[in-house]
Amino acid sequence: MDNLLDTLLENSAFLLHNCQTAYRRYFLKNIDFDQKLIGIIGARGVGKTTAILQYLKDLQVDMDKKLYISADMIEISDMSLFEIAKKFSQYGGEVLAIDEIHKSLHFEQELKNMYDRLDMKVIFSGSSAVTLEHKKADLSRRATIYKVKNLSFREFLELRTGEVFPTFTLESILKDHTDIALSITKDIKPLAYLKEYLKFGYYPFYFEKNKQYLQQLEATINAVIEVDLPLIFDMKYENIINLKKLVKLLCSSNPYELNITALSQKIAISRDKLYRYIHYLNLGSIFLSVYPRTKGDSIFTKPSKLYLHNPNLYYAYCKNMQTGTIRESFFANAFVQIHEIYHSKVGDFLVDDRYIFEVGGKSKGFGQIKDMDHAYVVADDIEVGFGNKIPLWLFGFLY
Repeated sequence: MDNLLDTLLENSAFLLHNCQTAYRRYFLKNIDFDQKLIGIIGARGVGKTTAILQYLKDLQVDMDKKLYISADMIEISDMSLFEIAKKFSQYGGEVLAIDEIHKSLHFEQELKNMYDRLDMKVIFSGSSAVTLEHKKADLSRRATIYKVKNLSFREFLELRTGEVFPTFTLESILKDHTDIALSITKDIKPLAYLKEYLKFGYYPFYFEKNKQYLQQLEATINAVIEVDLPLIFDMKYENIINLKKLVKLLCSSNPYELNITALSQKIAISRDKLYRYIHYLNLGSIFLSVYPRTKGDSIFTKPSKLYLHNPNLYYAYCKNMQTGTIRESFFANAFVQIHEIYHSKVGDFLVDDRYIFEVGGKSKGFGQIKDMDHAYVVADDIEVGFGNKIPLWLFGFLY
């Protein structure tokens, strides 16, 4: 074990030394690193590993007191994570970061033991789907969990231009969107970057591998379907194939024309199994379901609208995509995990049980939401809005 710990510390030091990324994603400043057990949960490729390495590199403690490991490392494939953590603690370790935690068997109990029995800070990261597993060992009472979203349009602009832009709350956008848009468009032309963002900008690795981005994105999503979800939910091979079929079928189905019966027949599975697949793909940040306001807790509730999780996925998987679907996917993705978003009986979306939004092109009018309180048109292809007509791109500044 001593030799193994030396090897792990050496590998960790190498990774920290070579972590040169200067840009810090939004969530790093929101994490309370004084907590003893911290979970960073999000889709593959959103920057969890980079953020952990950045934090460890900046941490002002000796190199042998901080350790980064990945749960899928060959060197520890037959080891207990708790025993590794225990040995590290015995040798004076203070901060342990465990990446890809969902790839370790019984990780919930191991994290619980670390929290209860070791005087050491533990940071772990994993698939967004892993959050369901916390209840097994009651981690929810011990760990502080942070859910990481895709790269926002604001963050993309910062990386793309080198400029710094503030975030805005939904309320401030609704109230002051004209002034906000005018202040931003003095420095940049957001519409000049929006199409690039919609096609390439939701994952930070675009800035490292932009020529192979769509291929890398497809490989990332395949890894979620082929590795992460089967590992967490104990799925059989034929189920993996069906998940891939479902992703492709969504390319040819408009969000507002979701036909559960037709989809289940095309894949040759039961409706209940189809609902379960949709649930899994939502948890894996591949699908984004928008439900009616009356949705209960059951996974067997039909979504009112079903999207690929963000517009980049349409460009990676779909030969033909409708502009309206891309717009709605952008809007829904900007709100998910920040606000409550539902399908509206009038307009496209109901947000926070109060605001109604109709999403469309620059000529979109108020016909469907006329005379309604707290109703707004969200228009693509405009830089600055007026009254209750707001530019679509501005909702990319919510985080």
